[in-house]
Amino acid sequence: MKLGAFSVSLAVKDIHVSKAFYENLGFIVFAGDIERNYLIMKNGSSVIGLFQGMFENNIMTFNPGWDQHAKAIEDFDDIRVIQKQLKNKGIKLSSEADEKTTGPANFFVEDPDGNSILFDQHV
Repeated sequence: MKLGAFSVSLAVKDIHVSKAFYENLGFIVFAGDIERNYLIMKNGSSVIGLFQGMFENNIMTFNPGWDQHAKAIEDFDDIRVIQKQLKNKGIKLSSEADEKTTGPANFFVEDPDGNSILFDQHV
């Protein structure tokens, strides 16, 4: 199962304070819009997203079809294929992608401890 790029999406209280903190750790802004309360930051191949007021808890994120630089890759497992494989393994989904569609889609699962995992395909 090819899950794609991995990042951690952090629910932050003050995006400006968090941006400064992570810049001190060597992260640079890679994408996003601070005026819309979200930034994607990188340090080497490590990627974090800062999201103010968009969700309550931190989320692990996989992006099928992207590498760690948010560039499309050709050889990847479509999100609907991954979703079907997880369902066949008995993993309960919190939300589902429409299996009749193609292209961008997403779904959520929770691990046994209640941690949210977002599968978010942009291509």
